[in-house]
Amino acid sequence: MSVKIHTQFGFTCKQPTSALLQFEVASLPEQDVLSARCDITDTAHFARIAAQDNIGERIWLNAEGQVRVEYEAEVAPHRQLCPLDTLDALLPHDLPGETVQYLMDSRYCRADEFQSLVEAEFSGTEGGARIAAIRDWISDHFDYVPGSSNATTTATDSFVKRQGICRDYAHVLVTLARASTIPARYVACYAPGVDPQDFHAIAQVFLADPEGTGGTWQPVDATGMADLANAALIGVGRDAADVSFVTSFGAMQFDYSKIAVNTCD
Repeated sequence: MSVKIHTQFGFTCKQPTSALLQFEVASLPEQDVLSARCDITDTAHFARIAAQDNIGERIWLNAEGQVRVEYEAEVAPHRQLCPLDTLDALLPHDLPGETVQYLMDSRYCRADEFQSLVEAEFSGTEGGARIAAIRDWISDHFDYVPGSSNATTTATDSFVKRQGICRDYAHVLVTLARASTIPARYVACYAPGVDPQDFHAIAQVFLADPEGTGGTWQPVDATGMADLANAALIGVGRDAADVSFVTSFGAMQFDYSKIAVNTCD
């Protein structure tokens, strides 16, 4: 099975403005990019750079006026998913160095505020069972409400309001996982099953590999919408700030976006 993606979005800069884009599917061992086409309005500057953890690429633009982006891709994921509750946690001192940053607080995810809560609410669970319990708790206690959050909404804000969109669900899961001393990172992806279809956010948590060969990043979606086996990953980060599909370093008006994600045999 493959996944076909068609993405369109546009924005306007009234004066020369730098913008950082990340919207293309990453080439990874767990997903093959069978074909891809990207059309972007000509701009004064265009450059590709490596993204966070060298997963995917970002695009630097310096643009003025209207910028239009159209992207099509076909991806064949072949991801091996493990039942979360069968996976153990790794002790902090056994974690590889590259995962340590995902234990730390970040702009939207202040895990230190939730350490007492996770021990009280999820007492008696650990490792993947703790993550499964957190996922199910968020699913049971939060309402998916488009328009209920914005670019400044933190995991703490979402926890208090008990509502949000995929970005907020992922931030809360990442925060509660880190508060449980389990590395967790934010993931931008395209995923079948998401309604309304858009750039989707999930989390990945780092747990012991079932084969006993170290650790493995496992995807988790607290919204319950995404077909995780067939999700096409774009990039990862500490939170949404690291992997936004467009980040402007100056005044910018966002005009529109339209995304279609479909599976095919």
